[in-house]
Amino acid sequence: MPLYDYHCLECRERFDIFLSFSEYGSKPVACPHCESQNVKRRIPRVRLMRSEESHLEDMADPSALEGLEENPRALGKMMRKMGSELGEEMPPEFDEVVDRLEKGQSPQEIEQALPDLGSDMGDMGDMGGMGGMGGMGGMGGMGGGMGNGLGDDDDL
Repeated sequence: MPLYDYHCLECRERFDIFLSFSEYGSKPVACPHCESQNVKRRIPRVRLMRSEESHLEDMADPSALEGLEENPRALGKMMRKMGSELGEEMPPEFDEVVDRLEKGQSPQEIEQALPDLGSDMGDMGDMGGMGGMGGMGGMGGMGGGMGNGLGDDDDL
């Protein structure tokens, strides 16, 4: 039997009641606190669980990247969200870059202020400036370096 949530309009108490599907809508419901039938059904909030794949698909949406080239604060916010969604420990340099972006500093200014950022990345290839910090070098590499987080040519 399903459990239904109600709210009494007389005494303002909340209560639950078990009703079969056939009873719901045909059997009168009374408040167990004051016995009033002046009650209203409450629809509880529903929480949806999303898979990690679903979160990653949202982050890979190209429309989420629109306008980031002109807005360092929005870019910083998006990068912080991506970092937390991935659930991996990010290096301190990542936080440094994101903090600076959120304060409005441009990627070019960050590269000038932190020239050695990512220089210890080894032989990871050219990741678009800032040593792989999202392909932010000059912001021209955003589509490939930041795109879906899988690499330039990988399919989802």
